[in-house]
Amino acid sequence: MKYNKTNHIKLALGVLAVVGATFNLTSCMDKKKDNPFFSEYTTPHETAPFDEIKMEHYEPAFLEGIKQHQAEVDAIINNREEPTFENTIVALDFAGDMLDRVSTVFFNLNSAETSDEMQALAQKLSPVLTEHSNNVSLNEKLFARVKAVYENTDKKTLTTEQQRLLQKTYDSFARNGANLSEADKAKYRELTTELSKTTLAFSQNMLKATNSYALNVTDAARLKGMPESALEAAAQTAQEKGQEGWTFTLHAPSYSPLMMYCEDRDLRRELYMAYNTQNVQDNEYNNEENVKKIANLRLAIAQLLGYNSHADYVLENRMAENAANVNQLLDQLLTAYLPAAKEEVKAVQEMAARTEGKNFELMPWDWSFYSEKLRNEKYSLNDEMVRPYFKLENVTKGVFGLATRLYGITFEENKDIPVFHPDVKAYDVCDKDGSYLAVIYTDFFPRAGKRSGAWMTNYKEQYVKDAVDSRPHVSITMNFTKPTESKPALLTQDEVETFLHEFGHALHGIFAATNYPSMGGTNVYRDFVELPSQIMENFLPKKEFLATFAFHYETGELIPDELIERIVRAQNYNAAYLCIRQLSFGLLDMAWYSRTTPFEGDVLAYEQEAWAPTQLLPVVAETNMTTRFGHIMSGGYSAGYYSYKWSEMLDADAFSLFDKLGIYNQAVANSFRKNILEKGSSEHPKVLYRRFRGQDATIDAMMKRDGIIKE
Repeated sequence: MKYNKTNHIKLALGVLAVVGATFNLTSCMDKKKDNPFFSEYTTPHETAPFDEIKMEHYEPAFLEGIKQHQAEVDAIINNREEPTFENTIVALDFAGDMLDRVSTVFFNLNSAETSDEMQALAQKLSPVLTEHSNNVSLNEKLFARVKAVYENTDKKTLTTEQQRLLQKTYDSFARNGANLSEADKAKYRELTTELSKTTLAFSQNMLKATNSYALNVTDAARLKGMPESALEAAAQTAQEKGQEGWTFTLHAPSYSPLMMYCEDRDLRRELYMAYNTQNVQDNEYNNEENVKKIANLRLAIAQLLGYNSHADYVLENRMAENAANVNQLLDQLLTAYLPAAKEEVKAVQEMAARTEGKNFELMPWDWSFYSEKLRNEKYSLNDEMVRPYFKLENVTKGVFGLATRLYGITFEENKDIPVFHPDVKAYDVCDKDGSYLAVIYTDFFPRAGKRSGAWMTNYKEQYVKDAVDSRPHVSITMNFTKPTESKPALLTQDEVETFLHEFGHALHGIFAATNYPSMGGTNVYRDFVELPSQIMENFLPKKEFLATFAFHYETGELIPDELIERIVRAQNYNAAYLCIRQLSFGLLDMAWYSRTTPFEGDVLAYEQEAWAPTQLLPVVAETNMTTRFGHIMSGGYSAGYYSYKWSEMLDADAFSLFDKLGIYNQAVANSFRKNILEKGSSEHPKVLYRRFRGQDATIDAMMKRDGIIKE
């Protein structure tokens, strides 16, 4: 999956924590001296001083952050003045600054640059963090003040953003147990602590399983068909591991080329099975019990709060609003796309049969290989043809340059900003008038301490305090093809698309123009947050955009028009199959979280039943998605994976304006910035979208773009 938003820690949500560990508070209160978290940052733009932060700094900083946050909460509670929007709601939203600072660094690096020591510390700290979270969200006196403001304030005296913040704050308490009885509050604490423990165990198993596997090949004949770039990367990996020959891992830049190009079917099957059984094998990384516990704990929490299911709880605060609307979208798309998807699979099957014989059965480990062959046959196009034109440095200039063309903003690397790994770069972002807008970090390559996938996150939110607009620090993290000894990093078309996707999230953060920390940027409904990211993907096949950066890394030649035409003709290749694949994940997600009774069955069998309507290839009984489906199990997409298709409906409809009026149309770009990117959650997303587009979105534009509806 292309995106996994990692928000900084908002403790009122109560979703941290992991394995219970003894925690000696007195042992950690060491000297504050030389701990960078205990003083204001003196770095450019007050960015995180990664070069000064050491492992021993985190624990005392977390404890002090908790102490300070509790003191700020106590000050709100003990205020003798009548509860008001300013002295209660605003004060609470700005509380916990130090805890936010250490949390953002620690938990972001726990995804991007972790270690055994950091993971052990996460296990030790998280019960304390969960307890503190619950101490805030279940504090009766604090909730009494919030409730007093909510019930007694004349909403007409508040701005729309303030009304939204008030509602959001009240809901965060009510949805996290504030209205429960004392006995049920105790139960809530128990359930949330166990959920936090289990979700972190799930994600740690995923990372360890991925990093524990390597496929070493010493016979060059078995790698027939593999492109030179992939072989060179595999040889480099082997060398790094002290092995002979070529070594492949389960990270996307290593896994995907072998599945797509290797003619040795046995090798493809071996790697496919390793990838798709990562956390279901009979070893210490097995996640089956964790899956059951996560699903059942979320159900128990939802029902304790008065909801029938976890999906009912989640969807109350989404554009989709309820499970019926989600299922309606999934059913609409399944009906519209399934016939075309079956034809696409049939075409690939026929291609394979022409090569292997009429009795050949297309298996999942054959799909990438033969579908790529068919794409090449139909369009004379494959990744290796376009890769030389997608040198990472040029792509970066192109993606940044797109934002310059659309919005007038500029990017300049600032080498004075500390970074947490040599691969990471930091840039100053300035608005068209030259004023400072934000910092953006880029982190492109896989490594042992980084989880798979791609995501955007914040190290600092945007807000206005004391009439000063405090600007954000955002980061985009990917796992792209690495440079080798003889070649720079050359990206595939999918990797460029991923870059555009995460950069769209970054723009959402960069342009934030709200007043309160919890309201700006990507702090929006899950089924709205993908609109700014997915709309950026639409620019990739546009000739005007490719002409700005797609130069051959050796000759400097601009990508030929004829190759661009092939890219354009091929952009809908297997679009229906890919849609059905996404729908399969959405159906699986809803199956786990629409349940109203605890799950006691077999995880593998339940999965196969849940997504059976979408399965276009033979099912391999031993494989499983759920046990490594971090998005819905340990990420933020439980009962929310449909959001990708919901947002795709929005982005297709929204981009149709650029298609109609010009991809660099300043009026459209300015409207998108003002009405979508700057607003965060200061207004309801339906209102924002209608203001930009002038209408509600339907699936029509998406079906036209995908070639399902012929214009």
